[in-house]
Amino acid sequence: MQKIKKGDKVVVIAGKDKGRTGEVVSVFPKEDRAVVSGINVVRRHQRQSQTTEAGIISKEAPVHLSNLAIADPKDGKPTRVGFKVEGDKKVRFAKRSGEVIDG
Repeated sequence: MQKIKKGDKVVVIAGKDKGRTGEVVSVFPKEDRAVVSGINVVRRHQRQSQTTEAGIISKEAPVHLSNLAIADPKDGKPTRVGFKVEGDKKVRFAKRSGEVIDG
């Protein structure tokens, strides 16, 4: 089970976007990276094709998972993630408040 999944609210803890929050759009476990909406926006030149127009577009680039922390469900501050078994399911919980992270 991964600590950060698609749909999680995360806080950037290092880099140029430090302190900003966003939602995880996709995760690449093999590269240890994730794409977060509105974070690490880069500008790319795009060549014209039949479907797209030429020009400079802005898109999110992947961020390393070590630079992200889950936002605590209670207060939104960065927290570490723990695992515990509730009934017959393994769930993630915020170490800061002890609250279960749904996802």
